Amino acid sequence: MGSWNDFNDAQSNTNLIPKGTLAKVRLTIRPGGFDDASQGWTGGYATRGSTGAVYLNGEFTVTEGQYARRKIFTLIGLYSPKGPDWANMGRSLVRGMLNSARGISDKDMSAAAQAARRISGFADLDGIEFIARIDIGTDASGDDKNEIRSAVTPDHRAYAQIMGTAPLQFGGQGAAGHTPQQTTPAATAHQPSQPASAPGFAGRPSWAQ
Repeated sequence: MGSWNDFNDAQSNTNLIPKGTLAKVRLTIRPGGFDDASQGWTGGYATRGSTGAVYLNGEFTVTEGQYARRKIFTLIGLYSPKGPDWANMGRSLVRGMLNSARGISDKDMSAAAQAARRISGFADLDGIEFIARIDIGTDASGDDKNEIRSAVTPDHRAYAQIMGTAPLQFGGQGAAGHTPQQTTPAATAHQPSQPASAPGFAGRPSWAQ
């Protein structure tokens, strides 16, 4: 036990999930009420900021394992008046989420895989469960906060263990041509620490404010 006049050896109260942690999460989109039918943004899911940037306000809840019930808030970029980069990174994250949730290899370009990467609207993303690689970014005050910038697909060696289920395949037949089926999730999900590798950033960078 440390002394009560020197707190240098006290535990740091950062309360952050370590960078690179892999965890199964569920996305809840916090509706912003902004629609643009010409872009396919309907249902009131999108949010339009004061600068004109448009995004999905994502609340990601860890569903299993050591960090179960922890929430991570990340914006998924749809449009920035400053250029296409934010939207492209948002699309990259959503592609990864669909691959992860629907059990599709990112390299799979079959008709079934391509169908699984399509959505009929943002409602298809609301409630989606996938494996995320958790990162650390900064909030508007410059403080550290957890973010989700990329998803883990079946190509990753830890995917099956963390997902704990035969992934539910969408679009009829699965990517490998198997009949869709779903099994009982594993009781726990271990989160091996892996370094993040050039993920698509879905948070709000300074140029998207």
